[in-house]
Amino acid sequence: MSVNKVSRRLRIKRSIRNKISGTSARPRLSVFRSNKAIYAQLIDDTTGKTLAAASSVKLDGVSNANISVSNQVGKEIGAKALEMGITQVVFDRSGYLYHGNVKSLAEGAREAGLKF
Repeated sequence: MSVNKVSRRLRIKRSIRNKISGTSARPRLSVFRSNKAIYAQLIDDTTGKTLAAASSVKLDGVSNANISVSNQVGKEIGAKALEMGITQVVFDRSGYLYHGNVKSLAEGAREAGLKF
């Protein structure tokens, strides 16, 4: 049994990563959420390269990551993906619940035109 929520999330993350993988045609959209910011990356697992990244730290005048900021980050990563010609991704929530900031980021990416 898990000791705390961090080790529980890491166990879930390992389980998810065993099932999904990104390619150059369909990269993995990985989400990381800290207490102050939210980050998104498009990763090609076959070469081990990050294709594009977006975060709430790069947005102007943002001091913390709330739902509206997460939506903006999702739209930004979606726009970067479309510039590269990527329309489909595999969503990796990294063990976080699909709720709140993670859900808002995913909806922003979908609004920008990504399919997953």
